[in-house]
Amino acid sequence: MTETKTHLLLVEDEASLRLAVADYLTGQGFAVEQAATAEDALARLDDFAFDVVITDLRLPGQSGTAVLDAALNRYPDVIVIVVTGYGTVKDAVTAIKSGAADFLTKPFQLDELQLVLQGALAVRRLRSENAYLRAQLQERYRFEGIVGRSRPMRVLFHLLETVAGTSSTILISGETGTGKELVARALHHNSPRRHERLVAINCSAIPETLLEAELFGHVRGAFTGAVTTRSGRLEQANRGTLFLDEVGTMSPALQAKLLRVLQEREFERVGDARPIRVDVRVIAATNADLAQLVKTGAFREDLFYRLNVIPVRLPPLRERREDIPLLVQHFLEKLGAEMQPPRRGVAFSQAAMRRLMRYAWPGNIRELENAVERALALSPGSAQIDVAALPPSLQAVELVQEEQDVVLPEEGLAIESYIGRIEHGLIRQALARTSGNKRQAAELLGLKRTTLIEKLKRLERALVEQDGEPHPSVEAEA
Repeated sequence: MTETKTHLLLVEDEASLRLAVADYLTGQGFAVEQAATAEDALARLDDFAFDVVITDLRLPGQSGTAVLDAALNRYPDVIVIVVTGYGTVKDAVTAIKSGAADFLTKPFQLDELQLVLQGALAVRRLRSENAYLRAQLQERYRFEGIVGRSRPMRVLFHLLETVAGTSSTILISGETGTGKELVARALHHNSPRRHERLVAINCSAIPETLLEAELFGHVRGAFTGAVTTRSGRLEQANRGTLFLDEVGTMSPALQAKLLRVLQEREFERVGDARPIRVDVRVIAATNADLAQLVKTGAFREDLFYRLNVIPVRLPPLRERREDIPLLVQHFLEKLGAEMQPPRRGVAFSQAAMRRLMRYAWPGNIRELENAVERALALSPGSAQIDVAALPPSLQAVELVQEEQDVVLPEEGLAIESYIGRIEHGLIRQALARTSGNKRQAAELLGLKRTTLIEKLKRLERALVEQDGEPHPSVEAEA
């Protein structure tokens, strides 16, 4: 494999020094081009993107500063090293402030030049690696196809990465359409069990009379129609993962049998008394409030605690609206690639995107994907999807113009008091969302914790002056 050389432009009017430096750098593996004037150097920069430029500051005609400026303007990642005489160190410092990587003072040793070059190239490599890592960090927020960059999703990704490598039982809760099965699959494929099967069963989609046999299997003659012995989903998931979707719909009798599996790691097929041992990780999911079902007696408390070893809550789409443009782009690329012919470069108009952002999304991500698929189908051959292609529920969304959000009364208003009320309302919402945790509330508002506390105190003083007595809500928050 051929090694890519570092291309270097050497700008020096003193011929003997230029030739000596060029020979040395060529011997060090650089591809060197030479220029005796700034004008020659500028012409070469027009034709080629050099990795490194070494230029004397004092040149006939235009100065080396012109070379520095032109190189950085054309190629922001280029390394520029300036060379200066003893009496012009001040000029070199100015060049550093303008973007030069380093400078050398004449006369200099060739090994000194080599050290400066190595340092500058190392810094550029670090910058490139940091840029790559930042890009990878953005990609990290697509955990096994789960897309999102919002704060709730970053918290979720961190939790999933932490628990994926364990064998602990996990209970995923979230509204319909939030992607619970997608999370279960992500957990399985990032676990040590990834080479075994992930077996899924929707407890609400199978009649109760058949669910037991489907889950535990049965022997021949166990019931009418059982003409052969059949293994159940638990056996199929041995050494792998069993995903129980909508586990809250399971009957009390099946709940008791599932509890035994979690406790003893064994079960019997329907119609058989011989126990079968299994090594299986259970991931359950529900869109119901199991804790409330426990209170009403509809779900076993002991099973709830066995399932709820690691709770994972999926936020509804309305709590992560900032992810909507990212999800829309993801679905446009995914669905567009599946079309014949493939659709690429399609985007929603600004008016359509505003409705997507304002809609409540009761069906969550599943509803959003369906809306994008419909919009693509109703906009054949168009690079832009407009409001008319959206479902009627989205077309009916009322938009509030930002400039009409605040109307100045005829009699005017006290702007500091008005802004204070808005600020107070946002702080109260942040504290409510974080259950009173001031550090988390401050992060939501982009503030330091001390700044948030000071604002709370100031708001309390303002309300005391206004009402003549402490305001209970602010007093509690402070």
